[in-house]
Amino acid sequence: MRQVVIVGTGPAGLTAAIYTARANLQPLVIEGPEPGGQLTTTTEVENFPGFPQGIMGPELMDHMRKQAERFGAEFVRGWVTEVRFSERPFTLLVDGIGPITTNAVILSTGASAKLLGIPGEKEYVGRGVSTCATCDGFFYRGKKIIVVGGGDSAMEEAVFLTKFADEVTIVHRRNEFRASKIMQDRARANPKIRFLLNREPVEITGRDGKVNALTVRNKTTNELEILPTDGIFVAIGHRPNTSFLQGQVETDELGYIIVQPGTSMTNVEGVFACGDVQDHRYRQAITAAASGCMAALDCERYLEKMNAAAVL
Repeated sequence: MRQVVIVGTGPAGLTAAIYTARANLQPLVIEGPEPGGQLTTTTEVENFPGFPQGIMGPELMDHMRKQAERFGAEFVRGWVTEVRFSERPFTLLVDGIGPITTNAVILSTGASAKLLGIPGEKEYVGRGVSTCATCDGFFYRGKKIIVVGGGDSAMEEAVFLTKFADEVTIVHRRNEFRASKIMQDRARANPKIRFLLNREPVEITGRDGKVNALTVRNKTTNELEILPTDGIFVAIGHRPNTSFLQGQVETDELGYIIVQPGTSMTNVEGVFACGDVQDHRYRQAITAAASGCMAALDCERYLEKMNAAAVL
């Protein structure tokens, strides 16, 4: 029987682990198949406060984990297949471990960027393939880059990347964009942005360990075209990792967990959410860490209240 179980790591889960461990709650942290979250696939992180020279994403996550372990957090590797929040204490079924009971749960399972699923993509993640312009745009100063996508996110990322790149090409597989008119107008008004429609990405290639081209199929002529580039930003959306909840926690139409404004509290008392699993707007390491702190403090207060009520 646990006081609190944290599902997922990354900046949110690890920060929650640090705070709950320091509160002597002895948290159990369940790591999924990608311990450390999306930052483990990122190279240099330059916008996390406290590291003036930057820090590698995996190294930052390792520091956070060791800090949590120092205060008594316990880590196990497993996959949560089912949760039972209708009865207390809560029960989590973890593949390879079995059932775990707990008085409180902090959900920090994050959101996974949707990928193209083409050859070379995963191979070059962090070496020219990125899913976050805010995180990696700085590294492409004076370069030529490609943004793949046709929605608001693609337009927004393309406009942001023009702060650094000399040229940004938006590649979209359809003959028209799904983005709102205002976002399209903003992108079209930027002289650094050009557009290639009806092009389906086929393969990402590289040289010397870095991306150097995107091969696309012209859907009008069916011919292959090789587009030289220094970097490729995939902006086709994110998918919150909430399917295992099976509707037991309230989510929005996209699957992101809904929390009470200004808190980490879900519609289930004793269940809290932090990080990208409840944030589809900012999606930054520092905002995820801040929400992890909120979840830990909310959880600590909930357990204090629960324990006080049990004494009476």
